[in-house]
Amino acid sequence: MTSHAPLTASELSVKYFTSPGLNPPSNSSLWRPRHSTSLRTASTKLTTLLPVTHRLELLPVDPADPLAIMPALEEALTGQTALLPVPANDPARTNLLRNTLSPGAPVDDDIALVVATSGSTGTPKGALLTPANLIASADATHQALGGEGQWLLAMPAAYIAGIQVLIRSMVAGVEPAFVDLTRGFNVAEFAARATELARTGERTYTALTPMQLAKATSTLQGIDALRTFDAVLVGGAATNPRLLESARKLRINVVTTYGSSESSGGCVYDGRPIAGARVRIQDGRIHLGGPMVARGYHNLDSPDLTGGWFCTSDAGTLEGGVLTVLGRTDNVISSGGLKLHPEVLEEELLLIDGVTAATVIGKDDDRLGQRICAAYTGSASVPDILDALADAEDVGRISHWQIPKELKVVAALPQLGPGKVDRSAVKELFD
Repeated sequence: MTSHAPLTASELSVKYFTSPGLNPPSNSSLWRPRHSTSLRTASTKLTTLLPVTHRLELLPVDPADPLAIMPALEEALTGQTALLPVPANDPARTNLLRNTLSPGAPVDDDIALVVATSGSTGTPKGALLTPANLIASADATHQALGGEGQWLLAMPAAYIAGIQVLIRSMVAGVEPAFVDLTRGFNVAEFAARATELARTGERTYTALTPMQLAKATSTLQGIDALRTFDAVLVGGAATNPRLLESARKLRINVVTTYGSSESSGGCVYDGRPIAGARVRIQDGRIHLGGPMVARGYHNLDSPDLTGGWFCTSDAGTLEGGVLTVLGRTDNVISSGGLKLHPEVLEEELLLIDGVTAATVIGKDDDRLGQRICAAYTGSASVPDILDALADAEDVGRISHWQIPKELKVVAALPQLGPGKVDRSAVKELFD
C-alpha cells in the first residue's frame, strides 16, 4: 500500500491554504496519496486557522477519469471549499442539479460536499455533509471490513457510493484503481483491475450495484475477479436473494449495505449498524443516526433530517439488532382496500427462474383504487410467472390479490441512478 509520511503543521498550512479555490485538474496523476493522519488533522483543525466563506461549486465528474476530482475532494475535506458533484457525461442530470441546488449560493464553512439524492420521489435534495461525516463513515467501513485496504472504484463517483470509495482510499492513504464507466460496466476491465490490486498483497475491496454484481457473476472471469476481494459491498437497491445466495456459494464475500446520501452512504452492513451508526424504528419507519448523518439539506428545512437523525422513507423492522427493510412507505400500493409493499412482491418475482429484475407499481384504477402491475427483465414468459406465483400463493407466501393484473417483459428497467429503478417511468410503460 502506497503511503506518505505525515505532513508537518507548516507543510499542511502551505498545502491546504496557498491555493484556495483551486479548480480540479484534468490530470488525475496530480493527486498523490497522503498519510491518513494528516488528512484527519487537516479536516478537523485547519478550518479554524483560516476562516473562509464558501460558495457551493459544481464538481463535474468524468467517468473516464474519476480520480481527477481527488485534489478538489481533498480540499473539501480540509475545509477549503464546498462541492456539488455532478456527472459530466449526463447533461440532463447536471442541469437538474444546477437548477435545484443553486451552485454559487453560500454554504456553511464546515460543509465539504452537497450530495444530491437520487430524486426517486421528485426533485433531488442536497445532503449537507461535513468532513467529519464523511471520514467517520470511511473509518467505520474499514472497521467493519477488517481494516484499511486498496479500493477499486466501479460505481459513478458523482453519487455517494462512488464518492465514498474515493474518500476511503484517501483516508487509507492510497490511490484507488477504477473502471471506466463511460460505456457502462465492463466485466473484463473490472477483472483486470481486480487482478492488479490482488498483486499488492493488501486487503482489497470494491462496491457494486446489484445489477453489476449480477453481470460480473454471469462470467467465469467476473467470478474469479470477485473472489479476489476481501469484501464486495453491494447496495443502492434491494439485491435479489437468489443472487446473494449464488454469490456466496461461489465464495464471494458479499456485504449488503443500506444507507443513502443523508447517511454518507451505507451505514448498515448485512443488517447491522457499523461503528457509531444507530438505527431505530418509529411509526414503522427506519431512522438512521450517528456521526455520519448529514447536517441537513441545502436550502431546505426538513423534519426528516434534524438532531443527528435521518427519518428515511423506508418501512422496516428491527429484531435482535438486525434491520430488515420492508420497502419505501411512499411506494405502498393500495388495491381493493389492501396495502402492498411492492418490494415484497418484487422479491417473490425474483425467485422465479428466468426473472432477472422486476419492479412492481400501482396504476390508478376506478374499481380497485390501484391495480398491481409488474415489469420484468429475463427469459421467463408471462404464463411461467403466473404459474410460479400461483404456487407461491398455494404455500402462503403471497395472497391471491397480490398477483399482478398486468405483466410486461422489457429489455431493461429505467434507472434513476446507480442501482435505482425509476418507478415513475415504469408506470408509464402501462399507459
